[in-house]
Amino acid sequence: QAQLVESGGGLVQPGGSLRLSCTASSNIFRFYTVGWYRQAPGKERELVAQISRGGTTHYADSVKGRFAISKDNAKNTCYLQMTSLKQPEDTAVYYCNLPNSPLNWGQGTQVTVSS
Repeated sequence: QAQLVESGGGLVQPGGSLRLSCTASSNIFRFYTVGWYRQAPGKERELVAQISRGGTTHYADSVKGRFAISKDNAKNTCYLQMTSLKQPEDTAVYYCNLPNSPLNWGQGTQVTVSS
């Protein structure tokens, strides 16, 4: 089974930006829809963005216009560009996975939005 490794999180001020990366151990993004999820303390994990194998994107209303998902099939990497970050709603651990064929969850990457 392919492995997923998320990176790029950190501490950012409200209104700031971050770019997250998700790297897969094989070229699965060429063939599957990939999504970015987040889980805030005490809340369920939610899907915030996804990109199909053909490049069609969808976003949760909470991040629409602020987040952008993209991928580089040659690098087996999916990105989440996050802008206009909000405190506290964007603070969470962010994960990537395949919405239609879930793999084991990676360790995620922590994003903390705080002044």
